[in-house]
Amino acid sequence: MNKEQFIQIISEKMKLVRVERNYTQDHMAEVLGISKKTLVQIEKDRMLAGWTTAVALCALFRDSEIIQAAIGGDPLEVVETIAHDSLVRAKDKTMGGNVWWREEAKQGGFRLQQNVISKHFRILDEKDYRWFSSFDKEEAVKQLNLLAEKMQ
Repeated sequence: MNKEQFIQIISEKMKLVRVERNYTQDHMAEVLGISKKTLVQIEKDRMLAGWTTAVALCALFRDSEIIQAAIGGDPLEVVETIAHDSLVRAKDKTMGGNVWWREEAKQGGFRLQQNVISKHFRILDEKDYRWFSSFDKEEAVKQLNLLAEKMQ
């Protein structure tokens, strides 16, 4: 998934998220920091949300079942991975990948998973902490090998 695909998906789900939260268009526009006119245009598929608006929606409505189902789990993980091309950072606790994830490889106490919806990759340790995320499979495999070597 790239930035344009992400924006397309989020734009298509904006009205559903608003309805899920039982917000009026006026309130949703205020929360997102856009005009009501812009929100109406997005909801009627006349325009796409901008990157900032799509990110704001994901951050402010991170727990939305609509967004999670459309993106395949935590929307901020997808946002950060798209924004940074890959993500190596402090370990985040995950749910372990039982719903949106397919295991690709295992090595040295780590496992490489691919999200079945967004198609991005991540590396988890044995306690389900995320160590790395990327849309680039080669880079993810390289990081898996490096992590496994460090732990030996």
